[in-house]
Amino acid sequence: MSFDNFLSQLKTKANELKTEALKFKNKDFLNAAMAGSALIAMADGSISSEEKQKMIKFIENNDALSIFTISDVIKAFQEFVGQLEFDKDIGEAKAYQAIGKMKSNTEASRLLVRMIIAIAASDGNFDSQERNIAGKIAKELGLQPSEFEL
Repeated sequence: MSFDNFLSQLKTKANELKTEALKFKNKDFLNAAMAGSALIAMADGSISSEEKQKMIKFIENNDALSIFTISDVIKAFQEFVGQLEFDKDIGEAKAYQAIGKMKSNTEASRLLVRMIIAIAASDGNFDSQERNIAGKIAKELGLQPSEFEL
């Protein structure tokens, strides 16, 4: 193996490790985002394709989350939805627990609430049930719902 090949492989491995480290660092944000997405999407009793598409677009366009594959995102989302469908109370508790891990990061918390509102409004109807959930999420994150016109 030539030195150039060795150096190239070393750089590739370093980039792979960096990507894995970023995934680990942002796993809490991914889980919080998917928990909030599941809560808001289920607020009216059904999940529209517009809500799913908006969530996927948000993930793809967010630097902190774009390191995750769409299959990772969908898996996390489906886990939270499954928990909510199986037992609403326990599912909500787990979702709010995941969301609460972002409380110490105000910037991430605000981004999370904005994302949740965008997902809720993606089907053209941001109803009172969705507003209520968005307000509860904002409070869970230590933010004032009025900051988001909730």
